[in-house]
Amino acid sequence: MATGAYDGIILGTGHNALILQAYLSRCGLKTISLDRAETPGGGLSTIENPRLPGVRHNPHSFFHRAVTASPWYRDLELESHGARYIEPELNVAMLLRDGRSLQWWTDLERTIESFAQFSKRDAERLRHWSESFRPIVEQILIPEAQAPPLPAIRREQLLQRTDLGRRLLEIQKLSPLEFVTREFEHDAVRAGLLFFNGLREVDLRLKGFGHVIPALLASPHKAQMCVGGSRQLATALIADIEQHGGSIRSGVSLDRILTHNSEACGVQLENGEQIRTHGFVASSLNPQQTFLDLLPETETSEKLRQQAHGFQYNLLAPLFGLHITTKNPPRYTAADNRPELEQAFMCIIGLESFNQFHQIVAAHERGDLPPTVAWGTTPTRFDSTQASEGRHSSFMWEKLPYHLHGNAQNWKEHRDRHAVRLLKAWASHAPNIEGENLLDHFSLSPLDTEITLPNMAEGDLLIGSFANGQIGADRPFTGAGRYRTPVQGLYLCGGSTHPGGNITGLCGFNAAGVIASDLGKPLWWRPRNFEAYLADM
Repeated sequence: MATGAYDGIILGTGHNALILQAYLSRCGLKTISLDRAETPGGGLSTIENPRLPGVRHNPHSFFHRAVTASPWYRDLELESHGARYIEPELNVAMLLRDGRSLQWWTDLERTIESFAQFSKRDAERLRHWSESFRPIVEQILIPEAQAPPLPAIRREQLLQRTDLGRRLLEIQKLSPLEFVTREFEHDAVRAGLLFFNGLREVDLRLKGFGHVIPALLASPHKAQMCVGGSRQLATALIADIEQHGGSIRSGVSLDRILTHNSEACGVQLENGEQIRTHGFVASSLNPQQTFLDLLPETETSEKLRQQAHGFQYNLLAPLFGLHITTKNPPRYTAADNRPELEQAFMCIIGLESFNQFHQIVAAHERGDLPPTVAWGTTPTRFDSTQASEGRHSSFMWEKLPYHLHGNAQNWKEHRDRHAVRLLKAWASHAPNIEGENLLDHFSLSPLDTEITLPNMAEGDLLIGSFANGQIGADRPFTGAGRYRTPVQGLYLCGGSTHPGGNITGLCGFNAAGVIASDLGKPLWWRPRNFEAYLADM
């Protein structure tokens, strides 16, 4: 059985896939996206507690950076579809056992003031890097992320032509670990910078990423949250797609990508149904799913299969999540002396020392549980719509190994046991979360992430390491790093492409420009050309 032809078929309904579909639907293309999940949105998930109706939890994605400054957020007019974001002023607080806290505010001066309580020198280094790196962020890094990537050699040639470019290349040669140890002196400051500005996103030992921390310090945008829960962003994207004629089918399982004369021409579902396209197939799935699971061997080269098989995932990316419902929000003892902490957005607990980074890495390499370092928030402090009256939802996330004691299946036995351990660690900072105040709790392991979102293989929420050369024009691998693949008519648009995972939407945004151009469609938006931009600097 075959379904009528579409102009384009999109595999997956994560935010990058939805953004791609929204742009192309506005081009007048007849598109359909397909997903095995019953609810579209991928990591943009907000679920209701089945035991406590009206209480919402965000299991996979919550802290969104700079979404409201993204071109696709404006182009797609998502606020007209109900999307709205909050960026709390006390954006991040790292809570120490001695009652002190290292604080990041939306106001740089207040952040500098907090750093100065630990080290006046470090406060001045913070000011220096925030100010000196800001033009690099605004004039190079943001435009680069919002355009198809350049080959590494060409990128370096163009960057060498300007003072800002040369400065970026100089800092980039370092690892984040080297940058922090060179530029900052206080143990807690170093630990905070490495965790907040690095460990959550990249392997801090990687050479070539020394710019990551100064770039985040210099960014004018901090962590944001979507009102109503992360799913509201997906809801807004879906509304725009449907308004412009796009279709979404959930709860369907893919069998294979169809080809004709070595060109992608559709997909077949597990029930035998075939959906045809005379335009393109775009996959937001990971490389193994796309090239090994869905493409017949006869349509791929041995080299392509080897490249897909060799795509690597992050050792330090998998998340363990503890989600709780309480009558009253957590109250941190550190707020006794610093009342502003009552309104802290992201709270980090368990992080005291720079050396903990090495302990965490070593534990992940062994497959063991490191000493607890976690971060989280209480969404209902800032958005009452996420719980019924008299209740609050909160969570803590922790980076833990996927291959627990050598086998991810061990999480089935250890998940709930570890949840108790994390709850105790959390209660040591916020004692009121235990006892009668605690109404309910549940936990999700790295294995649960992979089961729910198979795209996030090995529980990797970033959908691929930046090691192994998997960066820029070589992400996911050489020959498929600019959204086109070696298979004619087959494109990539997910987090395994440039600029990578997290809720940026830029993989889908960039892919939309490539696909629309290849199809000869007039672009109603302004696509970015990073090479031309650098050449004009």
